[in-house]
Amino acid sequence: MENQTNVNDFILMGLTNVPGRKTFFFIIFLFVYFVSMVGNAIILLIALIEPRLHIPMYFFLGNLSCLDICYSTVTVPKMLTGFLFGYQKISFLGCMTQLHFFHFLGSSEALLLGVMAYDRYVAICNPLRYTVIMNKKACLFLAMATWTTGFLHALMHTIMTSRVHFCGPNIVQHFFCDIKPLLRLACCSTILNLQLLNIVTGLIVVLPFLLTFLSYTYILSYLFLKVKSKESRAKAFSTCASHITVVTLFYAGAILTYVPPSSGESLKQEIMVTLMYTVVTPVLNPLIYTLRNQEVKTAIKKLINQKCRA
Repeated sequence: MENQTNVNDFILMGLTNVPGRKTFFFIIFLFVYFVSMVGNAIILLIALIEPRLHIPMYFFLGNLSCLDICYSTVTVPKMLTGFLFGYQKISFLGCMTQLHFFHFLGSSEALLLGVMAYDRYVAICNPLRYTVIMNKKACLFLAMATWTTGFLHALMHTIMTSRVHFCGPNIVQHFFCDIKPLLRLACCSTILNLQLLNIVTGLIVVLPFLLTFLSYTYILSYLFLKVKSKESRAKAFSTCASHITVVTLFYAGAILTYVPPSSGESLKQEIMVTLMYTVVTPVLNPLIYTLRNQEVKTAIKKLINQKCRA
């Protein structure tokens, strides 16, 4: 990656310039970040150590928690530092690194949510062949494919953004280095960059969303047309409800940010939407899966009891 620019660093403006609000936001986001780290770490831990959860659904849930831990860590600590010390200077290389890992982890999560929807489809609509279709090798392949695709997708954007000519100013109107705020500072044409962002990133978000939509369309059809037992339906709905909630929160924000054309957007709206799926969603994921999943709650209680007896 070669720096084709006169700018050696950027200044992140953060969320607010009002001193009184900075302290308030610091406390709120520090708490949210802490809860996110602890919640996702617990889910990742029980997915690893609880034998009853060594099935595809919880394997992918563990991957999701790992992604959420890393995803929040890419942006939130820098944002918290900004609340304490004001505008944050970040080097060109540091900015490109943050951009890369943000899109790497975000696109991997978008793809993983689609894989999780497919897993639920197979489990509910084809239960007799579930263990054959979603075997260990298939699960590992799907997980590796999501992480690898996310990495290559982010690498494309990182290389393209790093080759943009930045000649000043260097003030980024955002709380982290994202593509759109950086391209607003460019001293050259960014049409190709924006096209790649809207088309490629749009597809990374929309295709898993469509897969999820189709999976749940088949699931609902199967449950209403072929499943006669109300208890079986209720159990299936309970299993899927957590995933549907997480999908709605994540895809809604990502689609609003990257699928529409970039011109004429409200900067404040863009920042608020980004906050939703980078900060709020990772903290809600463990709460959603914990509160709506009896197996997870049982595993957590078992883990707590074991720690108390030790």
